[in-house]
Order: sequence, then C-alpha cells, then structure tokens
Amino acid sequence: MSDYYEVLGVSRQASAAEVRKAYALLAKAQHPDRFTDPVEKERAQERLKALTSAFNALSNEKGRREYDESLAKPKLTSPAEVAQDAYARGLQSLEARDLPAAVELLRAAVYNMPGEAPYHHALAVALARNPQTTREAIQGLERAIQLAPTNAGFRADLASLFLREGLSLRARREAETALRLAPQDPRVRRIAEEAGVSAAPDEGPREPGGLLDRFRKKP
Repeated sequence: MSDYYEVLGVSRQASAAEVRKAYALLAKAQHPDRFTDPVEKERAQERLKALTSAFNALSNEKGRREYDESLAKPKLTSPAEVAQDAYARGLQSLEARDLPAAVELLRAAVYNMPGEAPYHHALAVALARNPQTTREAIQGLERAIQLAPTNAGFRADLASLFLREGLSLRARREAETALRLAPQDPRVRRIAEEAGVSAAPDEGPREPGGLLDRFRKKP
C-alpha cells in the first residue's frame, strides 16, 4: 500500500487544513474528466481513488491516529499478506458498521490481490451500503463473479442489488443462475422468489442471510 502522506505530497506533521488543500489541488489536477483518452482516463480514476483513500485516512483525527499507528507496526512483506490483513480488518470494520474504514481497507485488499474473488465481493458489499457507490458495487460483484463464476452466493448478492435498484430483468437472470448452482440454498431460493424465479418446494430450515443481508443499510 502506498504511503498516504507521499500520495498527497505532505509531511507527517501536516495539519488537517494542509491535507485538505493538497487533496483539493491534486484531485482537481488529476480528475478523470480532464482526460479524453480512455487509457489515461482509467489511470486518472485509479489515481483519484488513491488520493481519496489517503484523504479519508488523514483528514480526521481518529483515522489519522490509526493510520499512524499502523505505520509503526512491523511491515508485511508481500502483497498477499497485505491483502489478507486488510481483508480481515475490513470485515471487522464492516461488522462494526464503520463503513469508511471498511471501504478503504477492502480497497487495499483488492489493490494488492486483484485476482481474489472474496476481496472484490466484500468491497462490493461495503460499497452497496452507500447509494452513491452502488454502480461501483455492481461492478465489484460482477468482477467477483468473473473470478468465481460458480459461486451462487455472489450471484444472489448481485441479484439482490439489482432488485434494490429496480433492475428486475438483470436480477432475474442472476437469480436463475444462482438457483441452478445452488437449488437447495435457502437464501438463494428466497432471492430467486423475490426476483420472480420459481423454485421447487424445500422443507429445509432457513439459514442466515449473506453479506448483503447482514450489512444492508437499515431505513
């Protein structure tokens, strides 16, 4: 993971105002809308994500203190170790409903090990809690499914998210596939029914919901 102070170009003694100023200048200069070339635009999007992660970590007292404490810990030696640590802490933050921390930690997990489907899935679950990042959540679930196409739970979560967004046809397609993969899974069956997909009767007990159920934003 990049040093957040280096990302923003500020010293470790920088004030909150200096952090905000550095972020504002860099975000404006490197905003994706300034680029027309698709490759450069994609790179700019990644740079903006890194800037935003750094800003979120350093712009508030609690986040900055935790980040500074993490810098003092022994360094993890491989991307896999960094990703695994970030993933574990991200899930803890998600359980504690600390959404900003969960998103940043899970972004780090995906960044360091982009080929791990569970990392994409967990990040998507966190992003789905915020209506402003629903589109990215959908993309994250689709990426998780690309990496693990036979995972019925991922497809059920995507169907559930499509239903929430009113995308009934897309929800139905994912629910149908999830049901074919796991026809006896109670949660898959429930989401399939919500999507209008019929399932054979099942007398088995209902199981607890998946990640999207557990972490869905309450009204």
